[in-house]
Amino acid sequence: MSPVRPSDGSAPTPLPTGPQDTASKLDDVPVSLPPDDGAVGEPRRADAPLAAPPDTRELAAQFEDEKPGRVLSGPVGLLFTGVTVAVALLALWQVFFPLPQGSKYYLIIFLAGILPMVFLAYPSGVRPRRRRPATAPAAGDPVADGATAPAADARRGGPTLVDWLLALAALVSCLYPVLPVTLGAGGGGYDAFLDRQGLLVPLDVAMGTVLMLLLLEACRRTTGWILPAVCLLFLAYGYYGGLLPQSWAVAHAGLDFGQLIDAFYNSDSGFYGTPLDVAASYIVLFTIYGAVLDLSGAGRFFVELSAAAFRRSRTAAGRTAVASGFLLGTVSGSGAATTVSIGAVTWPILRRAGYPAERAGGMLAAAGVGAILSPPTLGAAAFIIAEYLGVSYLQVLGWATVPTILYYLGILLSVEIDARRSGVRAVVIDSGSAWRLLARFGYHFLSLIVIIVVLAMGASATRAVVIATVLAAALSFLDRRHRLTPARLVEALRGGVRGVLAVSAVCAAAGIITATTTKTGLGPQAAALLVSGAQAVSSEPAVVLALTALLAAVALSLLGLAVPVTASFVIGWVIIGPALLNLGVAAPAAAMFVFYFAVLSEVSPPTALAAVAAAAVTGGRLVPTMWQTLRYALPAYLIPIAFVITPTGLGLLGIGGVERILVAGVVSALGVTVLAVAAGGWLPGVGPAGVPERIVGAVAGLVLLWLEPVPVAVGAVLAALAVAGVLVRRGSAGRAGAPSVPKQLVPGEERE
Repeated sequence: MSPVRPSDGSAPTPLPTGPQDTASKLDDVPVSLPPDDGAVGEPRRADAPLAAPPDTRELAAQFEDEKPGRVLSGPVGLLFTGVTVAVALLALWQVFFPLPQGSKYYLIIFLAGILPMVFLAYPSGVRPRRRRPATAPAAGDPVADGATAPAADARRGGPTLVDWLLALAALVSCLYPVLPVTLGAGGGGYDAFLDRQGLLVPLDVAMGTVLMLLLLEACRRTTGWILPAVCLLFLAYGYYGGLLPQSWAVAHAGLDFGQLIDAFYNSDSGFYGTPLDVAASYIVLFTIYGAVLDLSGAGRFFVELSAAAFRRSRTAAGRTAVASGFLLGTVSGSGAATTVSIGAVTWPILRRAGYPAERAGGMLAAAGVGAILSPPTLGAAAFIIAEYLGVSYLQVLGWATVPTILYYLGILLSVEIDARRSGVRAVVIDSGSAWRLLARFGYHFLSLIVIIVVLAMGASATRAVVIATVLAAALSFLDRRHRLTPARLVEALRGGVRGVLAVSAVCAAAGIITATTTKTGLGPQAAALLVSGAQAVSSEPAVVLALTALLAAVALSLLGLAVPVTASFVIGWVIIGPALLNLGVAAPAAAMFVFYFAVLSEVSPPTALAAVAAAAVTGGRLVPTMWQTLRYALPAYLIPIAFVITPTGLGLLGIGGVERILVAGVVSALGVTVLAVAAGGWLPGVGPAGVPERIVGAVAGLVLLWLEPVPVAVGAVLAALAVAGVLVRRGSAGRAGAPSVPKQLVPGEERE
């Protein structure tokens, strides 16, 4: 294998050219973490990478679901700061003193503050742009330096006249329902607007149309063309669906344009439906909390603590990367951002330990995406689950706990296996004592603990996160480098609201999808088609359920390649959710199933944003990095199917009593372990596994995840046979004098 060039442009570091004898003395390679001066830089989004240099933050922005925005300064920057801080204060005020007009009134005001800022913060992107490189640009590259790239120029330029006009139109169309001004038959204030529901006048329809088009343009600017195209497809279905042959399952009676705009603009399932409610009530508060935690120095502490906990061991580098991803996920809401953030710090450690770039990239991507799946701060779609099912956010966190443990069990096992079969070196990480770090900066965990405690006391998630935010701000004064002074507090509020601009536009535009689905009855019809496809293969209920789950998993994975996670969940829930519910799947299992596969789009080829970001950091080849990511993230793909296809699987969500939870957890852990061994080709403590043992192990792992007595017994027997095969192979190799630590290869990796 050729040397790997680090993303910082320094000289390439040669990788080991062969396996090392495990009995030999390991070389100690000291590695220092990058310094942290605690300086306050340009305001950034709450989900920007933590404790990373500015060029790394810029790199992360290229691989997130949303596109990079402008760097606003001068009078425009002051205006943007003023509006975003006002929106943040309104969101905080709404938690304790709700507006008397109701939640929809608040959503109207919230969107009126958010949508105009999208057009000021995000360029139109209509100018030709240099194609984004698949790997990180080297130092001195014009794209890296932002010197000549049109995209970089656009981000550094101010809003154009068109941007200002669109912002003004957004402000007017958003505030129109609440303006107490009579305009012919329209206007008249909030109550008058609600009274015209189902009977919109032409001015109402015109304003609703303008708002719809502006939301689609906002989505295009922040996430690309695909989501607006999907929304327009649903709009066309609602308008032209009545022309379809009525014998077709997806045909409906037909809706005129006014009825559609009424459903979007003046109903509780349109623009101001549950997705936007979640963005305005939950997500904005958590992004503000993340910004406060970031500026208080928590991100740097989490990385240093992870490094200090595994200072000197063969697997120190891998464990540090995984632990950093888990901890940083409490602050970052993006898998790609977390991947770049931990990669900036841990890739030099992984490289010096001898990890190939592709394998390290897969580890970083899997750890970054796992952060979105892990309590106490899950992805945005988790809040939508709580609203759709009418449960507390604490219950959703409980459902995610066991799958999170199994996910990280799979990653850590893969780390241990890779360390032994690849002959990586032990690394001495130049960091302080973990206990000393905890004693000095362990207070950063307090706000996270407070969220769980306050939720357990019965308070709402919004109150819990506000209390945690206030606590994090107060605790920041324990470190003079990261005190949350008034200027830094304004930066946190601005960064928190800026971090929710794109997701708010996506959530509001998702109202087009949900309202059309509700008005036309598309959800039950599409669900019936999905179930019919499974029934065409078999009439056995268990087989039908399993096939439906597999088809749903494929459909959700493909959907996630095209649209952001939040929109993917909304579409998946209204179309695929009913199919699972109709087959008797419990609502929590169905919702979490859709949630997991929506999130996994960040590691699913061919887009795999987190894997692309990891390859950019490590300089590895893209396709092999994606393969490695899939290997590390394998439990996240299989566990959701396990808790859908059998009643015992509900134990993986913490439902059904202690016995069911223990049985489901232990059996699934065994399945994940066997799959990790099969994928990695190594049995820890024993030695390499050959192809026959790996095949038997893979079958055993899959069968074990069917949590019924007979499949579990069969899977256990197969797992025992696989282990016996490895033991026999080791004994034969020892008698023949063969090396006990051969180098195993995985798909997409070159022989070194």
